[in-house]
Amino acid sequence: MVARSYQPRFGTPREPRNRVNPGRGLVTVLDFVTGGDFRAVIFLTIAALMMFLPGFFNIPPIDRDEARFAQATKQMVETGDFVDIRFQNEVRYKKPVGIYWLQAATVEAASSLGLPRAQIRIWLYRVPSLIGAVGAVLLTYWTALAFVTRRGAVLAALLLCGSVLLGVEARLAKTDAMLLLTATAAMGALARVYLSWQRGEDPARPPWSWPIIFWTALAGGVLLKGPLIFLFVIATVGTLAVLDRSAAWLWRLRPVWGLIWLLVLVLPWFVAIFLRAGDTFFTDSVGGDMLSKLAGGQESHGAPPGIYFLLFWITFWPGAPLAGMAAPAVWRARREPGAQYLLAWLIPSWIVFEIVVTKLPHYVLPLYPAIAILIAGTLERRMLSRSWLVKGAAWWFVVPAAASVIAVVAAIKLTLQPVFLAWPFVAVSLILGLFAWWMYDDDHAERSLLNAVTASLFLGIAIYGIIVPALTPLFPSPEIARALRNVVCVGPKAAAAGYQEPSLVFMTGTSTLLTDGSGAADFLARGSCRFALVESRSERAFGQRAQAIGLRYNVFRRIEGYNFSQGRSISVAIFRSEGTE
Repeated sequence: MVARSYQPRFGTPREPRNRVNPGRGLVTVLDFVTGGDFRAVIFLTIAALMMFLPGFFNIPPIDRDEARFAQATKQMVETGDFVDIRFQNEVRYKKPVGIYWLQAATVEAASSLGLPRAQIRIWLYRVPSLIGAVGAVLLTYWTALAFVTRRGAVLAALLLCGSVLLGVEARLAKTDAMLLLTATAAMGALARVYLSWQRGEDPARPPWSWPIIFWTALAGGVLLKGPLIFLFVIATVGTLAVLDRSAAWLWRLRPVWGLIWLLVLVLPWFVAIFLRAGDTFFTDSVGGDMLSKLAGGQESHGAPPGIYFLLFWITFWPGAPLAGMAAPAVWRARREPGAQYLLAWLIPSWIVFEIVVTKLPHYVLPLYPAIAILIAGTLERRMLSRSWLVKGAAWWFVVPAAASVIAVVAAIKLTLQPVFLAWPFVAVSLILGLFAWWMYDDDHAERSLLNAVTASLFLGIAIYGIIVPALTPLFPSPEIARALRNVVCVGPKAAAAGYQEPSLVFMTGTSTLLTDGSGAADFLARGSCRFALVESRSERAFGQRAQAIGLRYNVFRRIEGYNFSQGRSISVAIFRSEGTE
């Protein structure tokens, strides 16, 4: 870590209007945990787990990305092939192998501990994301220690921990939470190297720890999501080189040894997949996935520039109001080494993401630690803008109020039940959000922030832990899989027509045939203990083909639901053969 004596200043601190010390409640807890690094780490770990665990175990597989990642990992474990990446018989070469290995290791560990394969659920595939999210919170604390006091570092970590976007990604079995961990580690190590150069420390014997962390994190990021992690590094280094008219500090990263170490970590799998698939992986991942996002809105995810800025006020809640309040002071301090580095981390990459045509909310997640640290630096210097005191702080109440109304109304509409268990948590969240707004002033900003983060916790319990799992119509696949598990025959096989979401394959088995109505009828006629899962829009073709081949069948069960990936209601009939005429 850098010397604690170096603290970038975000302007001249303003004297408080009074000397009142709130020193009780949540602020008292903050006073205690910032008494040492060990206390801070334990506190942040517990806080992160409390934030991310509600709903982690009981939210069903989410279509489409999470289910695709989980199913591809499931097939790796089933086949024992940990090089190739497939979804059923189709290659899945959009992303490297890193997240699949992490998920497979979790599943294999659970099996080695005696958990039967039949009892392995989607939450096991989410464990790497949970680890990535908790690790990113702790690494934000570690990174922030290079810029602010221990108290400020804890606040920065809490800002990231409570953010809506990280809360979502921590509960999804895909790459983005782990990518955040690697990006934060790399940028934290890079920050220490840069700031040591700014302080004029002797470069003759720089520590090895920072380069090791930096190059290892880069390798992890490449194995998780290809070259994306280089964007954050190159944009930051390039901006700093222009502003400082020098990039001599990069030699402190030991680039020769670092590049060798990076290649040692990433090349084995890339060579293995090249030997297995030739240049198909590189064509699909670089040309078919990455470059297509630059040229157009991939998978209907195109959006105009500025959408990330608008989404930020929701996805970074409850920290977003403080970002607006901190912006003037941060800009005034933009040439101070600490603020300059954080802005170089944030602004160039953000502009790139706004320009790229394909946009998804999680793309900018690796930039959120920089925002959190900038806010913490301004917060501890009492330099928040007074002009935002009323309008900005109101957002702490508006967001939980709107989210609660939407969630409760959706639950009542879809389940015809008021979900009473969620109401106390919703109420506490609203009260804490109201307190954060009502009691806010620049002298007690910490207290309001802690109230807002606690409001985020209770809102997460209500939405993720209670309301979302109760919305069973949004998750038809578990209901279909449950129906197939209750049949009396041994080893049921299924074919799906019309409703073919990845979650269905994950829940009903890799061998599930995805076909059309006619194909489902042919599948049903080829043996016993077979079931055709036919969505209502494919039933006509199924019936015509069944009549043509003389297939007799009955409706074993019908599942009503809503396919949120396609935005329409569905009705899936489970047909079972009675033989042929």
